[in-house]
Amino acid sequence: MSDVMSMVVGEIVLNRELVPRHFLMRVKLPASLAIPLPGQFVMVRIRGRIEPLLGRPLSIYAFERDKTALVIELLYRTMGKGTFALSRLKPGEDLEILGPLGHGFDIFPEIKKIVLLAGGIGVVPLSFLASHYRKLPTNDHRIIAYLGAKSADHIVGMDRLKETCTEIKISTDDGSSGYRGFVTELLAEDIESYLHGDSVIYACGPRAMMKRLAELLKDQDISCQVSVEERMACGVGACLGCAIHVKAGGDKTQYRCACQDGPVFDIRDIVWN
Repeated sequence: MSDVMSMVVGEIVLNRELVPRHFLMRVKLPASLAIPLPGQFVMVRIRGRIEPLLGRPLSIYAFERDKTALVIELLYRTMGKGTFALSRLKPGEDLEILGPLGHGFDIFPEIKKIVLLAGGIGVVPLSFLASHYRKLPTNDHRIIAYLGAKSADHIVGMDRLKETCTEIKISTDDGSSGYRGFVTELLAEDIESYLHGDSVIYACGPRAMMKRLAELLKDQDISCQVSVEERMACGVGACLGCAIHVKAGGDKTQYRCACQDGPVFDIRDIVWN
């Protein structure tokens, strides 16, 4: 978990549907909120409403800070009652924001090839990560993004990726844009070109996608971190509702909370079967 987190009230300045069921929200927050790191998330709850009672965990898409306020961007997909309620909010309405929460991605300024593997809404934390790499003093990274979606209508985040990435490779399940098939198949074609010490892989998306990535990397010595998408109720490790099965040395395994111990893990630490 972040060493510094707080509950603040923010004002929505934008909440717009980009593609069906995918919304971009901009929220103006007090400048007292700690600067979020790529891979961290916030718990979001509509202020003054009893329902939904629990907040919703949303990955951070981007942020800006000026002298008086912090503006945070959240890109989310409507999945149930909570996110549908968020999608109905208008500019000027208030949100309760708890965060930033969780452990973000490790950053490797010395590594030159940054490989991003995103499935669907998994593009959110990876886009924030790509922006972070672009702002580093050593801004000579080659950032290659592999972006998978069900169809062309479900592709989100391309505008931001075009600003930060050297190359973007798209796959769709129905072939309506880019390669027809799974995004891991695209990565598999290039995997031999990514070497230990030269490349690092970051991924976020459906569990099946990341399990396949783990299989691809079984015989590869490349650093890889994944951000898991688990259901969360509290966001601070109290409810134990987001337990992740991980290795604990030798043949032992244990469960860790995605909210408190993650959501970013080394892909080789997770028990995928």
